[in-house]
Amino acid sequence: MSEPITFDGRVAVITGAGGGLGKTYALELARRGASVVVNDLGGLVDGTGASPSAADAVVDEIKSAGGDAVSNYDSVSTEEGGAGIIQDCCR
Repeated sequence: MSEPITFDGRVAVITGAGGGLGKTYALELARRGASVVVNDLGGLVDGTGASPSAADAVVDEIKSAGGDAVSNYDSVSTEEGGAGIIQDCCR
């Protein structure tokens, strides 16, 4: 019997984690012990708009299950946004 894969003591940054596959990955990594930075602009499919609700909902779900997560709304399309996401790993 093989040992389960865990991520205790690790931090995972998941971009686009407010829905779809990103959300699935965020929830699974948290379930396996990772602290998760849930990054999502909360924009529409066409790239417009922004809302914290998608990222916040995933963070709430992770925390309700006993996990550790923070929301991040920065864009991965800029150097500043990428730096902001990584800064949240240290919160």
